[in-house]
Amino acid sequence: MPAFRTLFATRLYSASLNRRRNPALEKTCLAIAAEDKAGRRWAKSHGYGGYTSYASLDDLTRRASVFAELEGDIAKHVAIFVRDAEFDLGRRKPVVDSLWLNVMEKGAVHAAHLHPHAVISGTYYVTAPKGAGAIRFEDPRLAMLMAAPPKKTNARPENRTFVTVAPKPGLLLLWESWLRHGVDANAAKTPRISVSFNYRMD
Repeated sequence: MPAFRTLFATRLYSASLNRRRNPALEKTCLAIAAEDKAGRRWAKSHGYGGYTSYASLDDLTRRASVFAELEGDIAKHVAIFVRDAEFDLGRRKPVVDSLWLNVMEKGAVHAAHLHPHAVISGTYYVTAPKGAGAIRFEDPRLAMLMAAPPKKTNARPENRTFVTVAPKPGLLLLWESWLRHGVDANAAKTPRISVSFNYRMD
């Protein structure tokens, strides 16, 4: 009997977290964005189209308890992801390497990229107004597809070259850090706020 098997799967994990802390997260993110001059300068010089604490702050979980609480929830889902991926870690364990916030203004785009030196990456959406830019994942085999024909517009997600996920408040996404991803233009009139992070194995 003919049969198909799925080889070399690329896993994308999603979960809905309790949104009760989102108002406090939003307020805290906007306050930090207003105060962090270095972060605003970095975002402007790199054409970020908003604000990110990626290159300026490494102490968010110590700066505000709401980030520490969020990181604690994220860690539980990272443990689930690690089990599903069947990593052979021995005595090693996943630990948060970096955690930063993003405030993407109208028109902001985040070009496709990956996260070197990390194992698991992800993002949590605090606010996602209507029209907020979707996150877009790229088939890691893209450079080797050569003469492959284009995919149908209604192709199953596993057969697509690109897969987009619309942001919504409370949504948590996890993926392996080598997976290229970017963010489509934010068409919303108000900012899209998210918290992104990397995990390494310790």
